[in-house]
Amino acid sequence: MGCLLGIDIGTSGAKTLLCDDRGRILASATKEYPASHPKPLWSEQNPEDWWRATVAGIRSVLQSAGVKGGEVQGLGLSGQMHGAVLLDKSNHVLRPAILWNDQRTGEECEEITRKAGGRRRLISLVANPALTGFTAPKILWVRKHEPKVYERAKKILLPKDYIRFRLSGEFATEVSDASGTLLLDVRRRRWSGALLSALGISRDLLPDCFESEEVSSVVSADTARALGVRPGLPIVGGGGDQAAGAVGNGIVRAGVISATLGTSGVVFAFADEVQIDPLGRVHTFCHAVRGQWHVMGVMLSAGGSFQWYRNHLADAERAEAARRKKDPYDILCAEAAQAPVGSEGLFFLPYLTGERTPHANPHAKAAWIGLTARHGKAHMIRSLLEGVTFGMRDSLEIIQGMGVPIREIRVSGGGARSGFWRQMQADVFGQTVKTINASEGPAFGAALLAGVGAGAFKDIREACDSCIRVTRATRPKPQAVRLYNRNYPMFQKLYRSLEGDFAELTRLSSGA
Repeated sequence: MGCLLGIDIGTSGAKTLLCDDRGRILASATKEYPASHPKPLWSEQNPEDWWRATVAGIRSVLQSAGVKGGEVQGLGLSGQMHGAVLLDKSNHVLRPAILWNDQRTGEECEEITRKAGGRRRLISLVANPALTGFTAPKILWVRKHEPKVYERAKKILLPKDYIRFRLSGEFATEVSDASGTLLLDVRRRRWSGALLSALGISRDLLPDCFESEEVSSVVSADTARALGVRPGLPIVGGGGDQAAGAVGNGIVRAGVISATLGTSGVVFAFADEVQIDPLGRVHTFCHAVRGQWHVMGVMLSAGGSFQWYRNHLADAERAEAARRKKDPYDILCAEAAQAPVGSEGLFFLPYLTGERTPHANPHAKAAWIGLTARHGKAHMIRSLLEGVTFGMRDSLEIIQGMGVPIREIRVSGGGARSGFWRQMQADVFGQTVKTINASEGPAFGAALLAGVGAGAFKDIREACDSCIRVTRATRPKPQAVRLYNRNYPMFQKLYRSLEGDFAELTRLSSGA
């Protein structure tokens, strides 16, 4: 039996997964690490923490599964997208990595748009508008605000590709993750020489770009000894977390889309040709399926909003969970179920860290609107989940409006584990939602890509057909659908009503 390793460098921790060549999970491990927020809107991490978590994770799964390192056929990498890791000529990290949810680069986005020749021209070059989360604005920010650091930079890597370097000593990336840098010609699946030239960014700063199942490097001898795997173990290109997660959900054919509620919320649709929203409200990236693309909507604080509530407003529920040895989210969902559909007119805008899709507004703020003396904690929890799900519907409706076919919605992440939230998604979307037998997300997708690169599967479709099946369907309830269809336009209107005040609120919060 051959085994496959998948590693996902997430925002809160690194997940390592070991499966066999039929997709059966043998062991998994998650090693957490912190993020820092040195200023408002900033978000950074120490890449060394990623590496320590990777080493610990690989050792852990091999030991737990009782598998010898020589049995591992291939290794796939996934990770949080858009982060910027700057290395000097000695390959040392120059500063903490700036993460996907960092919002400091508003001025740099304007600079990129101007230098590209305007928003329409920029979208024609790289299929997407400039957003604060993307990598290119981070590069320009470092060049402007930390010029000595930028002068010393010899290579700029995405998070998973820094781990590739530590594993192999090689610099490489792949098309799905590179799409999120804003520097890739998404149509041609290669770096955009025109935009690099316009921005004055040297091509030498960027690694070579591969397809996602293509072998990009191998584990070096020294690293192999430290990890307990064989020297020369193939490492495939892998995928950005959303593309790899989509592979892990079987989103490899037209008509099947995924709705994933993790820290962020992602609606992901397969596309067999480049389809671009001319308004730039959703993203068009290369898929981890060779020669294919995807359209994606991303909201920044989906499960992150629920996590914020748990951490700051749910002391009683967390204490009860500890006492009963239960997940506090289960207790919170049970409480939310006590409130009626629509939360009796209470709305939550889920913009705790600004927003990306469809509003592209780093200044957007979260809010409960409609509170009355009648509302209690159950209403607040339910309205929060409804607001997050409405935010997902924003992306779903834009993608449908682009003519992308939608025959099946597969849900995953924390929102799929909860039966209550799963039903809410079916009701808000007005469509049956399905879950699958695989729930390991991007790490599983990365392992399947490794299987293709190692020759265990002919291609990624064969890998998914062999390993993934639908296990549950949740159908919408007609009365709930009617109520949510009534409330959804108000959710959209509330954002528009407050949009003009968000930047002023940012100024007030900074003390400026």
